[in-house]
Amino acid sequence: MAKVYPESETIIPVVNTKNPIVLTVWKKSLIFGCEGFTVYNSNGNLAFRVDNYFVKGNREIVLMDALGCSLHTVRHKSLADNFLVYDGESVNSRFSVTKHVNVLNTKSLAYVSTVGSSKNRNKIHVIYEIQGSYAQKFCMVYDDNHRCVAEIRRKEAKGGVALGGDVFALVVQPSIDPAIAMVLVIVLDQMFDSSRRLSK
Repeated sequence: MAKVYPESETIIPVVNTKNPIVLTVWKKSLIFGCEGFTVYNSNGNLAFRVDNYFVKGNREIVLMDALGCSLHTVRHKSLADNFLVYDGESVNSRFSVTKHVNVLNTKSLAYVSTVGSSKNRNKIHVIYEIQGSYAQKFCMVYDDNHRCVAEIRRKEAKGGVALGGDVFALVVQPSIDPAIAMVLVIVLDQMFDSSRRLSK
């Protein structure tokens, strides 16, 4: 099997530039006894990580940087396919991600929207729409002007050998924070890979 882990322990933060960033996402935690994700940049250095212990009733997933610092927290809201995303360990949610359920529009997977304040719940604005197929690892994230800002693609090793569904590429355009793009991957995995959900 092709190697997906880095050559060394070197840690380089993910910084978006004027060019797209290509990240390699591996659905595997580096910590024994955890489920999660390990994400590498194009140089093979650790960029993000998710390490979730099996705790009964845990409905929270934390995206960390390479040093283990909390970047965003994802919380599953009740029994619905709705997830709230927080900056770090903040108590105020930044946005929500809702699974699309309209059978007449099978392209859409989910919508990302701002969260209205406690005084005005009606001020909700859709900022991203996610289309495609997470099972096939073929998804596009569009902004409110229908520009593709991130994409999930199948990844192949040198020689054209497919790496399987647990290893894929995340292409991030300069207009979106790579950490936010990775949060959307986490939520899609929770929505569409129910047999392997991180939060039980």
